[in-house]
Amino acid sequence: MFRLLLLLAAIGCSLFLVSCNTLSKEECIAADWRVIGETDGAAGYDPQQRFAAHAKSCERAKIVPDQTIWYQGYQTGLVRYCTPMSGLASGQAGSAYANVCPPATAAGFLRGYGLGNRQHSLQSQLSSMQDDQRFKESNIDALSRKLREAKDQDSSDLRRQIEDLEDQLHDTRRNQRDVQDQLDQVARDIEWFQRNPDAPLPVQGY
Repeated sequence: MFRLLLLLAAIGCSLFLVSCNTLSKEECIAADWRVIGETDGAAGYDPQQRFAAHAKSCERAKIVPDQTIWYQGYQTGLVRYCTPMSGLASGQAGSAYANVCPPATAAGFLRGYGLGNRQHSLQSQLSSMQDDQRFKESNIDALSRKLREAKDQDSSDLRRQIEDLEDQLHDTRRNQRDVQDQLDQVARDIEWFQRNPDAPLPVQGY
């Protein structure tokens, strides 16, 4: 049993190490560090963390990444990343922002990012509420079936549980409508923003 646990632990550690590798040994050997840097910049990675991860990955192949060339590519990619529309897409995807955009382009990126992130957050809230609604409806159905088969002394308790769930379900549906209204407003703001990516939104709160 002890040997089995050691084996499982070793396998788990190996899988963890593989998952942390940003590049394979073959990729390290054939690497074009300018292209890799440009790809990393366009994805908005934190430069210090990302390059350190590449260096760690390439230790296995005894390759030392060219940080100067990589960083030149990173700066080129960052130009593509730090735009209002890229910020919108990043926010909509729920991606984290590593605070990498320079002051000249950060404001535009963050306008888009804030708007997209709000849409993502509201959609997540709505999805959670919908799951909660289905759960409550399922419980009400199950309790209703029990009620039809219950003896008289059990009926009052079941009815009380059903009534409590119906009250909660009413609140859940009301909250869903509120979130949906906010999502509809965000969708209108996004449509405006896509036509005017370089201008601040004509509404407050993003």
